[in-house]
Order: sequence, then C-alpha cells, then structure tokens
Amino acid sequence: MEKIIRSNLVPFYNSLSEQLFLGDSFELLKKIKPETIDMIFADPPYFLSNNGITCKGGKMVSVNKAEWDMGKNVVDKHSFNRKWLKLCKKVLKTNGTIWISGTLHNIYSIGMALEQEGYKIINNITWIKTNPPPNLACKCFTHSTETILWARKNNEKYLFNYKLMKELNSGKQMKDVWTGSLTKSSEKKEGKHPTQKPEYLLERIILASTNEEDLILDPFCGSGTTGVVSKKLNRKFIGFDNVVEYLEITKRRLEKIHD
Repeated sequence: MEKIIRSNLVPFYNSLSEQLFLGDSFELLKKIKPETIDMIFADPPYFLSNNGITCKGGKMVSVNKAEWDMGKNVVDKHSFNRKWLKLCKKVLKTNGTIWISGTLHNIYSIGMALEQEGYKIINNITWIKTNPPPNLACKCFTHSTETILWARKNNEKYLFNYKLMKELNSGKQMKDVWTGSLTKSSEKKEGKHPTQKPEYLLERIILASTNEEDLILDPFCGSGTTGVVSKKLNRKFIGFDNVVEYLEITKRRLEKIHD
C-alpha cells in the first residue's frame, strides 16, 4: 500500500491492501497525509453507557460497554464530535465522502458538527433493524432504528454509483430507508464487539460511494467490519482503534479472507 501515514509508526497489522494501527484516533488522524482518503466510515461512540439495562440473548444485562462509551455531557460530546470530524475532513480527498452511524444519543450532535465543520450532508439513511432487542422498561417505543449520515467534504463533485444501487434494488431508485437484521452470529466467530455492524450494511455503503482500489478509512474500526468488506470488494483499508482485543479480532477476520 502507498505510504499514507506520515511517521515511523509501526502498524499493528500490515498487508498489501490493509493496515491497522493501535492508538488514539485523534493522534493517528494527524499522521495521515492530507487529501489521501477516498471514503470514511465512522461508527463513533454513542455514549450510551449510563448504568442502565438492556436485553441481550434473552437476558437482562447492563448497557455499559467500556470506558470509551461512558456518557458525556452535551458540551463534551459535541466537542468530541467536532474534533474528530475536523481531522477527518483534512484527510479526505476533495471529492471524498464520509458515512457516520449513530442513534438519538449522538447523531444530532454529529449532524450539527458536520455543518459547523463545513461538510454538506447528502443523505440521512434510516436503518430499520428487523430483530432489535426488546424494550425492558416498557416506558417508550422499542428502539429499532439507527441513522447513517452521508456527507461530502464540500461542494465539489463526489462519487455515487447510482446505476449500481438501482440495479441492486430491482431496477428501482434506492430509497434512504434500509431494512435488515442485526449482525449474524457467523460474523462474530473471531470475537464479539458490542456495536458490531452487519457486513451487508457496509457492503451497500462501500459499493455506493467507492470504486475498486479506492482507499477507505475507519477511525473507530472496532472488530473490523469495514475492513473485512473493503477487502472482499477489492478496496484498500486503514483502520484505527485503541483496544488491542478489537484489533486482534479484525486481524483474524482479515486473514480468513483469501485474496
């Protein structure tokens, strides 16, 4: 892979088309050469860990995931989102785009931060989960959706594989409401991550906004679904995470894919 990282950083994992780096995403983003990334997918912390409860596998469990997901006040949350989005904008190519997933806990801050940092929002995708966990408290409607914002760096022309999306949607224009299940157990064989996205979701995103050999970045790569799908679709990939366990999962998943 072309030298994109501007330092002597040693990758946690390195292959012909994938690189993983262990460390703080804010610092690692500063090491990437400006305007070298074709597309970014980010699944940043939702800040959901607030000592509440949820249902998992039919059992009542804590919603707390890890220190990186602990709740923040509104000012700190928004500052966090503006900071990483500003750094991402610097590394995106002029015609590059960014996709960000979230829930009501963080997505409104992200939408405002995108506008404040000069991005132009293209679409607001609603992902409907066909098998969401039940609402144990019974005090509100069951949370069954997530939002995925798609934005361009500026007013320049950007890539959208419209004809392919229409073809994949039985010849009809694809809408901004996508329906599908949560991540399959078969995609978690190498280890679990609390917010792992299903491969079909990243497949659609990557096919929609990149071409083969394009370079994709995931600054919060978790268990590596973005990298796995990128490799399957013949794209290049750089992933950051600050948890060794998650990068180990990503590494094992990538190594199971034959070139």
